[in-house]
Amino acid sequence: AVRLRFKEATTLPVDARALSPDRLAGKPEAELAALELLVGNRRVPLGELAEITAGDAQELVIEGSFATLDRLGHGMADGRLHIYGDAGAYLGQGMSGGRIELFGSAGVYAAAQLRGGTIQITAHAGDFLGAALPGDAAGMEEGVVLVGGDAGDRVGERMRRGLIAVRGRLGDLAAARMIGGTILGLGGCGVDPGYAMRRGSLILGRAPDNLLATFTDNGRNELPWLRLLDRELRGQEPPLALPGGPLRRWTGCASVGGKGELLVAD
Repeated sequence: AVRLRFKEATTLPVDARALSPDRLAGKPEAELAALELLVGNRRVPLGELAEITAGDAQELVIEGSFATLDRLGHGMADGRLHIYGDAGAYLGQGMSGGRIELFGSAGVYAAAQLRGGTIQITAHAGDFLGAALPGDAAGMEEGVVLVGGDAGDRVGERMRRGLIAVRGRLGDLAAARMIGGTILGLGGCGVDPGYAMRRGSLILGRAPDNLLATFTDNGRNELPWLRLLDRELRGQEPPLALPGGPLRRWTGCASVGGKGELLVAD
């Protein structure tokens, strides 16, 4: 594997979009050291920021990562990226394949423009997880995002396809303007989930803090497709499981003529 150990954190944002396993594999150490990253408004060689070990495999290990290290795994198409520490904004932006494993927390807009692959975050994720970037018509369009802790507000806003599974709690306005896909929040969520939701499914292990009046109660339901989802979640690393028993189903959002569904464990 290619290995990078950052020497120290910086309060300035670092544009680390060049750090992707499929781009760095096979490059000699001197070439890696000369690679420039934008730190604030200044370009700095990677060799000044991190200790470097070259490698041939499409596997990148980053140690000493910090919360202002932005755009890690940008546009990643293949390989594995292991990050030890926190990551900044836009983790895995535009990713289409491979796997990112973050042993820490991620900043805002993780999984933005995701087109495939898997992102695993062991701790927490910031606001707008898998959501549309400003000016974009849709959020993530494919792929799997697994979060071991909590996630911030507006998870999956304008999400089109794919799966976001959060072991902890979602913030406010989860699945707002959702177009399709599946979001799971085992710890429940804040206020007004599914605002202007058109399609897709939001599954909650606990009742939300407030539910909009634009959703209709369909009673408790046993839905066959949930068994398939549960099997997929149990096969992930680490495994997850859906809430047991029938779930109360709410459909909406009526404000936009939506046909989305909120499935809530009683």
